[in-house]
Amino acid sequence: MTTARRAAPEAAPLIVVMGVSGCGKTSVGELLAARLGVPYADADGFHPPESVAKMSAGTPLDDTDRAPWLDSIGAWLAAHAAGGGVVSCSALKRRYRDRLAGFAPGAFFVHLDGSYELIARRIARRTGHFMPESLLRSQFDDLEPLEAGENGTTVPVDGSPEETTDRALAELPVRPR
Repeated sequence: MTTARRAAPEAAPLIVVMGVSGCGKTSVGELLAARLGVPYADADGFHPPESVAKMSAGTPLDDTDRAPWLDSIGAWLAAHAAGGGVVSCSALKRRYRDRLAGFAPGAFFVHLDGSYELIARRIARRTGHFMPESLLRSQFDDLEPLEAGENGTTVPVDGSPEETTDRALAELPVRPR
């Protein structure tokens, strides 16, 4: 587990649970929000219908598609800055994280990290999600792991969602209430 720079402790954290599709962002994000007593949002719900249709058809989104989506997520983070919140969002590239941090400078990124093989097995088992396994390689290709100077930590996802959540909580700049 690697940890980048940590923010000064706050009463209620703003957390972005990030990583490729299938890494457990929703499960861990929901658990983190519940444990911290803050609202949760899933970035998938911020996609416009045309983006969902594009991904469902096996076409990756480009930066033009992502810009309004990231701005909506950023606005959600900004609206929850005072009381805290957790959002799951792929945030694969540094510039996407920088864009989100522009809305919420104190946001803490939790990168859920796993091997391609592990994540592909997870995606193959899930049902009812618009993101096909065929787009996983493009997500791994686009992924820029957290760098020095970014406010966040990297957490392995080789355990259960509860174990991953425990690992993430141990790395947060604040503790559950």
